[in-house]
Amino acid sequence: MKHKGFTLVEILIVVIILGILAAIVIPQFTEASDDARESSLRSDLQTVRSQLELYRVQHNSYPDGATSADWIDQLSETTDIDGDTDGSDFGPYLQKFPVNPFNNTSAVVIDADGSSGPGLASTDTAGWYFDTTTGKFAPNTADHASY
Repeated sequence: MKHKGFTLVEILIVVIILGILAAIVIPQFTEASDDARESSLRSDLQTVRSQLELYRVQHNSYPDGATSADWIDQLSETTDIDGDTDGSDFGPYLQKFPVNPFNNTSAVVIDADGSSGPGLASTDTAGWYFDTTTGKFAPNTADHASY
C-alpha cells in the first residue's frame, strides 16, 4: 500500500511561489495607502483654501490669530466682522480643522512676515503652514510643500 502525500520539494516550491506573490502584492498595498493619504491631503487643502477665501471676502482680511489655536478658532467658530470669536455674524467656516495625513497634526505655522516657507518648520510642530502676507496655505511637509 502506497502512502500519498507531498514531498519536501513540492512543499518548498509552494512556499517559494507564495513568497514571490507576497513580494509582488504587498508593495501595491503600500502605494495605495500613500495614494489615499495624498488624495486626502489634496481634498483638505481645497476645502481649507476655499474657506479661507470666503473668510477673506467676509472680513476683508485673512484670519490673524496670534497662535495656531487662535487661528484655527477663527475658522472653526463664529466670528464678528473683526474676526473675534465671540461674535455671531460669520462662520463657522470649518466644522473641524483637518489633520495633515502625512505628519498627523493639525497645528498651523503662521508666518506673519513671509520669511519662512512650507516645510521649513519641524514636522513635529505643525501639519500646516499659512503665510499671512500672501494667504498661501500649504502642508508643512517638505515633500508636499508645492501643493
